[in-house]
Amino acid sequence: MESILDLKNYNVTYINKKENKRIYAVKNANFSIYKGDSLGIVGESGSGKSTLAMGILNLLPKNSSEVSGEANFIGKNLTNLSEKEYKKIRWSELSVVFQKSMNSLSPVHRIGRQVEDIYKVHNKNSTTKEIYKRFSHLLSLVNLPESVYKSYPHQLSGGMLQRVSIALSIIHNPKLLILDEATTALDVVTQGQILEEIVKMEKEMDMTRIMITHDVSVVAASCNKIAVMYAGEFMEIGKVEDVLKNPKHPYTKGLMISFPSLRGKKDKIEAIKGFLPDLSKKYSGCIFEPRCKYAMKICKDTKPETIKLGDGRYISCHLYGGGKNE
Repeated sequence: MESILDLKNYNVTYINKKENKRIYAVKNANFSIYKGDSLGIVGESGSGKSTLAMGILNLLPKNSSEVSGEANFIGKNLTNLSEKEYKKIRWSELSVVFQKSMNSLSPVHRIGRQVEDIYKVHNKNSTTKEIYKRFSHLLSLVNLPESVYKSYPHQLSGGMLQRVSIALSIIHNPKLLILDEATTALDVVTQGQILEEIVKMEKEMDMTRIMITHDVSVVAASCNKIAVMYAGEFMEIGKVEDVLKNPKHPYTKGLMISFPSLRGKKDKIEAIKGFLPDLSKKYSGCIFEPRCKYAMKICKDTKPETIKLGDGRYISCHLYGGGKNE
């Protein structure tokens, strides 16, 4: 199976020079995504999901952040690339759709004019006719009429503009598409339609995708793998159907019980007690221990190793790694 992205002990640290403080936003991230995968990364706000995406894309502020470890993208270690080298692969091989990315569109230029400018960054000799033909096909994939090409952004709804942004992100057939809360700002009906279109588009174009969201239902509807992130660390990674139907990690269980079910038994919704830890501190034990109702003494003193369970999922928890209460 062809590997698209491998993270090995990947770290992102923010540096506050005025206060001489370091914020450990992503810590020892390890996961692999293969061709055709759709990986959903979930976790509450502040878990480091967007920081991870910005690190992979080399879009973090240079004077106040550090990246270490390996991020191997189709044979290239992204952490070693210069900005000049990044510009060659960004959008052409590695692309992104941001939350409210439609706000990046110029309000005084037609959509087609902006598409032509963007396309010619990597294909300078392309003709207007070639670009129109290419983008018209992408508009149909995201369920938009060809007339959008000649429209101004103010003539389109928020959902239509987000569809335009998605079409723009795949205009060069990238090998990996990252969607960072790309449907969060939309109403539920529009969100559902766009998720269906993303899945259809993915199959037609043989794409690989990372979907970053705090909404478990988005992952359930559009991904085949899930990675649960908390305070900069991955708690559990596996197939969507395995993790969501039978969550193992206490944090994953907490996320699931705080999410209302539309079918089956109606259980009481419970919030995860407590707050995210101070990410400027280093912890010797499990980062989730202060909020975990299953916590043991070893959880506070010793960081759990990531182990592989029988169903192929990975989990970082002493409940499954041989930890015993002392």
